[in-house]
Amino acid sequence: MSLYDEAVERFQEILRQARETGTPEHDAMTLATVRSDGRPSARTVLLKAVDRRGFVFYTNRHSRKGEQLASNPNAALCFYWAELGRQIQVEGVVEDVGDAEADAYFASRPRLSQLGAWASRQSQPLSHPEMLIEEVRRVDERYAGSEVPRPPFWGGYRVVPRLLEFWASREGRLHVRERYEREDSGRWTHYHLHP
Repeated sequence: MSLYDEAVERFQEILRQARETGTPEHDAMTLATVRSDGRPSARTVLLKAVDRRGFVFYTNRHSRKGEQLASNPNAALCFYWAELGRQIQVEGVVEDVGDAEADAYFASRPRLSQLGAWASRQSQPLSHPEMLIEEVRRVDERYAGSEVPRPPFWGGYRVVPRLLEFWASREGRLHVRERYEREDSGRWTHYHLHP
């Protein structure tokens, strides 16, 4: 097993533990991107898939994060499970998941979430929250009696890791930090860090 595969399997095991222990929003992660002026930007999104290809989330491509990723495809993720005393950081380059994968995931979402994807002009000013509810009603009428297709401006991103760092809490702040990192040559390394 490669070091990278080991890191992905470790992540999947910790995520499984978080899910099984009932950790609320066990799949929540902080996504950090960079604005065109170089300033960082972060928000919480939900992890929808993870395998050796990377970490997948979905959003409106015209959102703030979508526009930032279009101009700079570098991103960082941070998962924190207080109940487990664990944190995992991921850094990498973002790629599009492709239409087939995005279509399949969109079709699995609840209908209201599908309608909301069409109705929301994500990250744009909204004069009153009821306007969004009214737009959802209009979209629901448009697709009454039929499946809701995926909007062309909505899709998935995959963060392809170049770094995964595992942190485990220990008494006295003597935490354990382990880093898996891909070198420019493509070779993966594994080492410990001082807390």
